[in-house]
Amino acid sequence: MAGGRLQSLKIGFIGAGSMGGALLRGLLAAGVPAGNLTFFDPDPQRRQELEGLGLKAALDNAEVMQAQVVVLAVKPQVIGQALGEIQDFARPRHLLISIAAGVSLGQLEEALPEPRFIRAMPNTPLLVHAGMTGLAAGSRATPDDVRVAQELFSAVGRVVVVDETLLDAVTALSASGVGFAAVFLEALADGGVKMGLPRRLAQEMAAQTLLGTARLCLDQDLHPAAIKDRVASPGGTTIAGLQALEKGGWRGLVIEAIEAAANRARELQKRGI
Repeated sequence: MAGGRLQSLKIGFIGAGSMGGALLRGLLAAGVPAGNLTFFDPDPQRRQELEGLGLKAALDNAEVMQAQVVVLAVKPQVIGQALGEIQDFARPRHLLISIAAGVSLGQLEEALPEPRFIRAMPNTPLLVHAGMTGLAAGSRATPDDVRVAQELFSAVGRVVVVDETLLDAVTALSASGVGFAAVFLEALADGGVKMGLPRRLAQEMAAQTLLGTARLCLDQDLHPAAIKDRVASPGGTTIAGLQALEKGGWRGLVIEAIEAAANRARELQKRGI
């Protein structure tokens, strides 16, 4: 269930696409009253779907600003437009949480000098309440603001708080990392198919294997090396396969992929709003 802060706050969403819609559904599932939530999205189908859950659609972005906490769940290319539409309504009482990738706290605070800001970098598994979100607080945000943001994103997964200088690494690891993990999952399934397994069965087994491994790491606080050592028996099948991966430079390639994604995130942040 959602904590006491979320139960007593009015929370608005500017944008209710994949991320925004998933967060709204997660908050409802966590016990936040529908009457405490509002949103605006220009897509009539999205509005209809969310109104079917008992949520109230605002007439425009300005009306969303009647809430105390506002999530800016829009793409980076339209964040400037969204900020422009609410600039006459943004006050010091507002906590604005932006999930627009590559838009810095400095850019947000320059655009709207009165409200408090927090940047959030969630990843797509929040769609199934298994997300990983990194938060970074702006210069005007309070410790209580950070706790509110933590509770909000905890409704759809795990949350960490980092300095903004680390958000590019967060983006590379947990956001882009979903794509990297999907490629590895696909490769595992391809290997199974090569060795005779039907495609659908191989994919199910690969996905469950990665899910189970992640649960061992998170739920039992096991280091990945400890998990690997448990299954790598002397002279066995696992150590033979690990040798093949190491010969191909697999570990180094993964590290380089994270570095490349982080560097690209850094480049994108240089754009203006």
